This record gives sequence, C-alpha cells and structure tokens, in this order.
Amino acid sequence: MKTHPIVPARINFDGPPSAPDFGDLYHPRIGALAQARHVFLGGNQLPARWAGRDSFVILETGFGLGNNFLATWDAWRNDPARGRRLVFAGIERHPPTRADLERAHQASALPALAAALVAAWPPLTANLHPIDFDGGRVQLLLALGDVAAMLPELQLRADAFFLDGFAPARNPAMWEMRVLKALGRRAAPDATLATWSVARDLREGLGAAGFEVERAHGIGGKREITVACWRPRFAVRAPMGLATRREAIVVGAGLAGAFTARALADAGWAVTVLDRQPTPAAETSGNAAGLFHGTVHGDDGPHARLLRAAALFAERELRPLIDSGAVPGQISGLLRVDAREQPAMQTLIERQGLPPDWVQALATVPASALAGVALPSPAWLYPGGGWVAPAALVAQLLAEDGVRFVGGQTVHALQTVDGCWRVLADDGTLLAEAPVLVLANAMDAARLLAPLGFSAPLQHSRGQVSSWRGAPSRLALPVAGDGYALPLPDGLLCGATSAADDDDPTLRESDHDENFTRLLRLTGLHPPVDRALWQGRVGWRLLADDRLPLAGRVPLPQPEPGTRRDQVRLWPRIEGLFVCAALGGRGITLAPLLGRLLAAQITGGALPLEQSLVDAVDPARWLVRAARRG
Repeated sequence: MKTHPIVPARINFDGPPSAPDFGDLYHPRIGALAQARHVFLGGNQLPARWAGRDSFVILETGFGLGNNFLATWDAWRNDPARGRRLVFAGIERHPPTRADLERAHQASALPALAAALVAAWPPLTANLHPIDFDGGRVQLLLALGDVAAMLPELQLRADAFFLDGFAPARNPAMWEMRVLKALGRRAAPDATLATWSVARDLREGLGAAGFEVERAHGIGGKREITVACWRPRFAVRAPMGLATRREAIVVGAGLAGAFTARALADAGWAVTVLDRQPTPAAETSGNAAGLFHGTVHGDDGPHARLLRAAALFAERELRPLIDSGAVPGQISGLLRVDAREQPAMQTLIERQGLPPDWVQALATVPASALAGVALPSPAWLYPGGGWVAPAALVAQLLAEDGVRFVGGQTVHALQTVDGCWRVLADDGTLLAEAPVLVLANAMDAARLLAPLGFSAPLQHSRGQVSSWRGAPSRLALPVAGDGYALPLPDGLLCGATSAADDDDPTLRESDHDENFTRLLRLTGLHPPVDRALWQGRVGWRLLADDRLPLAGRVPLPQPEPGTRRDQVRLWPRIEGLFVCAALGGRGITLAPLLGRLLAAQITGGALPLEQSLVDAVDPARWLVRAARRG
C-alpha cells in the first residue's frame, strides 16, 4: 500500500465542533453521546447483542473525535453481561491533533474515558494503531488514512458497523459503492449496521452490497435513521482462525516466543512454552539491554512502515513495564546518526508528513546536547525510542497467567496425530501436544520445518556485544548508526559485531576492540583502561534475504492443482502450524506486534497490522514470488 501524509483535521470550536473544510458538524446539537447511544448503539441493538460473546468487533467509518467509541466503551464497562473483549476499529482520514482532541473533550460527560483516549492518542502517522484499554479487554484499532484505501487493509469480521462521517453531499467519498461493498466483505454472519443518514443512494447501495435495510426512529429533530442486517444472497467464506480447543505450544522462550505466548494467554488460551535452555531468554534475547525504535526511508516502503508500526506498538507495550519498575529500561528518546545534512533530513520528514512526536531531524549540535556526548553528524530523534533489558522482559511475560514454561527441552521432531501437533525429544519421548504449534526458536525452526517441505533464504549471523559496569558514562540517550551504544545505570553497552555462519560461542578480544572502536567513532567515548572491567556476550541473529521477519501460518510446499498462487493470503497452509522468526537485530522492536499478530491469526481475531504488511512478513512470500516468475 502506498502511504500518504496524514493531514490533521481543522476544527472550529465556536459552538459545537465543526469541520470548516467539509462545512459540517462533528455531532448534532443534541450532543455526541445522545446521538451515539440512540443511533449507533441502539441501531445495532447494543449492548444486548454482545452479551455472552467472547469477543465483539465493531467497525466505524469516520472515527472523528472518538465520541462513538467512548459511548460504546462506557456501555461495555457498565454491562455485567459483556464478554471477554471488545474490539473497536475506527477509520479516520483527518484525525484531530492531541491538543484538539483534549479541547473537544474538556467538558466530556465521560471524563475518565476521554482522558484515557487523549493520553493514548498516537502520533498521526499513516498506520493501523492498535491501542489497549482496560488491560486489553477493550482494543481500539485506529486506522489513519482514506477509508477506501484502509478498508482493504483491515482483516477482521465485524459484528456491527457504525457508518458515521460528514454528510454524503459534503463528503461523498466515504459513502461510495466500493466502500459499502468493502464493508460487506468484512461482515460477520448476522452483522448489523446503523447510520444517521437516510439518503436514498446510501440505502440502495447497502442493499446492493448484501445488507437488508430498514428505517428506524430518529433523534434530535431527525425523524428517521437507517439500520441494516447482513443478509447476502451468496455464500461467504468461513471466518478466520482455527476452530479448536484453546491450547497451544510455543517452542522458543526468547522475545518472539514470549510475546506470542502472552498474547495467546491474554486471549484466554493455555500456552506451554518449551526451550532447550533451562531458563528463559538464555540465548540472544538474554543480552543485558537492547534498543527499540523505528526508521525513516525515502519511499516509506514495507520495511519503514513495519518498523514504524512495530516501534509505536512496542512503546505502548513497554512503557508501563518500564515506568512501574517491573523491567529495567528507559523511554526518553533515541538518536540515530545520519550522514546526510539536516535540511535534507527535514525535507524527507515534510514530504512524508511525519509528526514531531514520531521523529525529528536534529542538526549535530542539538543532537549532541541531547546525547550528552559529541556526535559525528546530524541525527534522527525518535521520542518514543529507548532501551529495555530483554531477559527481564521475557521473564515478566512468561509469568503471565495461562503461560507455563518448561526449560531444558530440546525439540527433535514434529508430528501430527488426530489434529494435534506433537513435539518429540531425540529419543521419541513426547514433550507436549496441542492443536496449535508456534515455532519461535530462530534457526532451529528452519530445521524442524525442513521435513515438512518448508524452506526460506535465511542467514545465521554471530554477534558479540561489549559492555562495562561500575563506571557510568556521559551518554544520556541511546545512540545508533554505525553500531549502537546505550547508557546502563552503572555503565554502557555497545555493539554489535556480525559474522555470517560463525558458530563460535567464545568471547573474542578482537570483537571487543571492534565494538569499542565503533563506539569511539559514534560517541567519542572510550572504554575503561582496565580490560578486566570489559564484559560481553555472544548471540546469533537470523535474517531473511529481504530483511523482513517470518510471521504467520506455515505454507504447504505444493498446493493442489488449480489453486491460485499469485497472492500469499490465498496460499494453502499446514493446519495449526505457525512460525515467528528471523527478527534479526530488531527483536525488541518487532516481537510485541508480531506476537499480537500471530495470536490474532490463531484465534481468528482482528489483525493488528495492515494486510499489505501481513503479506510482507508471510512465510509463503518466497513461494508466491517463485510462482509468479514461473
């Protein structure tokens, strides 16, 4: 998907909030909550329809100021018959700035909920922003962009639709036939729909898209509203996900496995995590600290978009853990030096419309002032970037209710029996079995998948980090570029070397020298003279040839004749088998979002990532490329 800069809404606050660019109000004079409760909740027979449901999904076109979301969240909170989770997907092309959102809700009738929404409001980037409230029991999927472009990117089954937005005569693009058909393609069986508009073209379009349309009583001087129910004249494809008991095995207790296990446990699944080491995060995820941040590329292609989405999500996931002291770390910003001149960097930011709360281009002097050391060149500042201790993070995640860790278990082989995956030791002993298996054990995943016919162009790379303790440095913020450096409470960590297909686990003095030479170039800092204070650690990264991770269902190597092979989402899969690997040096950044993605695919939930990016990380992508060439 080609992204376009997000242009914030222009809002007039003289009287009820209005949009001068569309000549319309954000809500009628009777009030936003009154409209939300009568038209959108009442028109969709809520809260009665979500009673007893494990998960209920709502899709809104025209998120606006979030009033319908707040009214729905309030109704959900106050309903003792609610299910486990509410998912609310809202699309908005011109979102308000955080300041305007706060102003719009300063007299809210739901002040606590409004304040939580304002506090969680993301940087206005062209992304799907998953935001959790009430401990993840309420999930907001905020899709920023044009509705016609974003709807195909949303993979979900909506139980109810809120058609909001400015009047069809003033904003016709939101009510086009292609938009209405796209809603139908995302409708769950018996989905309902409500909107305040009774325009004839709208009602006819909904009917043509597969909805059975009626009129209902209006409110606030509006005599009627439109309600509808999904009644297609043709069969629809089966819902996403797996119809199975809620048990899963995750092989690998690093970042990828821990975040996947946690996301599944949050969805109510029982998860067994196996690892060949006796303790979690005993391999590459056991480094003393690691960075998380996004990136800026000139074309804003899949790499930049994925890392931006992942970094934004990682900050939301990690900040409560770091702020509470549960996990050591720091989120005060991260600097990434760049050889370009600052004006060229700023031009790139302006061309892509990237907001300053996501990234800034700093000249050398102000960047150095933030870093606390003299940097060699200008730098990107990522305000939401930082560092975290991954081993402590993994331990925290695996302590989640519903997750059971079993160490010292080397998986030798896989087999399926009666719809269950069995993982076996080298002597054939059964280690665990469950209907769903996730391989999150890096290069070992490739070994286990090879007998099933799956292979991918992967590279195994050795890396060594260097550090010292007992001598705090002047470095104030993490710095990346040619290598990286981050300040520890009582020292510094830097790295990392890279050597392909090197299995040597011993620390090397030559690698320390390489890391500290790079540190000097990057920050001007020297390590302690006493080499006895130097510490280090060796780990291995797994990288794909396109530098994107593998995350998703494992594909069948040879589909049946006649099967379409030109799109990854159509490629047949091995039932119940998933992989999350090849995160490279970006494990802390990528693992939170990819873990949520796998859990959604497994449980049939709404995907937290745009479909084009789901395709970009799909393990079937090389098979599709080969099929297209053939």
